[in-house]
Amino acid sequence: MSRAAPGEVDQGGLEQVSTSDRVASLTGVRAVAALLVVATHAAFGTGAYNLGYLGLVFARMEIGVAIFFVLSGFLLFAPWVRAAAGGGPAPRLRRYARNRARRILPAYLVTVVVVYLVYEFRDATPNPGHTWGGLLRNLTLTQVYADDYLTAYLHQGLSQMWSLAVEVAFYAVLPLLAWLLLTVLCRRRWRPGRLLAGLAALAAISPLWVVLLHGTDWLPRHAGWWLPHYLIWFIGGMMLAVLAVNGFRCYAVAVLPVAIAAFLVVATPIAGTTASAALSMSEDLAKTLLFAVVATLVVAPPALRDTGWYTRLLASRPMVWLGEISYEIFLLHVALMEIVMVSVLRWPVFTGSWAGLFAATLAVTIPAAWLLHRLTRPPVSGSR
Repeated sequence: MSRAAPGEVDQGGLEQVSTSDRVASLTGVRAVAALLVVATHAAFGTGAYNLGYLGLVFARMEIGVAIFFVLSGFLLFAPWVRAAAGGGPAPRLRRYARNRARRILPAYLVTVVVVYLVYEFRDATPNPGHTWGGLLRNLTLTQVYADDYLTAYLHQGLSQMWSLAVEVAFYAVLPLLAWLLLTVLCRRRWRPGRLLAGLAALAAISPLWVVLLHGTDWLPRHAGWWLPHYLIWFIGGMMLAVLAVNGFRCYAVAVLPVAIAAFLVVATPIAGTTASAALSMSEDLAKTLLFAVVATLVVAPPALRDTGWYTRLLASRPMVWLGEISYEIFLLHVALMEIVMVSVLRWPVFTGSWAGLFAATLAVTIPAAWLLHRLTRPPVSGSR
């Protein structure tokens, strides 16, 4: 990373950056995250997780969720950071809450209702969440706040929504975190060093949570699905927001090799094996921390003023177009993948080609996601 001259620091917001590639490339990162999530689920459904080290690589493609979280931390904390650096007013809470609700709720609620209706006519078992109680829990994104989440509220077509519940929890606490960091810790002055130190302290909550979760009986057994477990991933993006306003630049040629190396490490049994039903404390720590490193480094170049091949690739029209509907792809792909595999390809579970299922799922999901996006997108486009 390097630091730009003070005159190069843009305080006006992402839409006012001197080149449009920066905004477009961040949208392209969302496409990468969504494709990784679809790929890991296709690999799981076809049994590719059992292919030794390659199977672990497939399993770790769930890092797409961490990339989404880093993006959210960066994009949503940035307005508070810019306001603090420029001496302007902080974002209005009512507008912030309205924009978040407009961005995620219409498409999400439509998806949940449609999935429940479709599964009324499908013989898909086990599906413990397909009840009136499960519907209520999923509609309100409270399914993970129950000891019996996996056995009572997990719906077969909505299993990925645990991460959206975590994201909404982050939306709820972000204004409080911003107040603690910028008003209490920094005393309403622009102190980037102190701000980064405060973020580092907050990031320590995640490994501490893992230790308490595995090493004590102080936390409920379902607390592994809660925000504190994954807060460090959001913090990675929040740190990038501070560095961006302070004029730092990050080059893909420097950080992507590190990200790839870290990913190859986390794809070893250090972060657990696919044969184990649960992670040990050391495995959970390794996965949580290394995912934070990899996801933050993947987002860093487009977030921090890189204009090289990586950023241009992310800003290409196909990537931006997929990024625009990445949220809807995320919402729909699990239910559509199950339907494609069972009713179209007619493959028994844990059989078939992961690449074939991946391609077939995208062929069905992308048009449906585009339609859902067109029908439910807010009047003013937001970011996930």
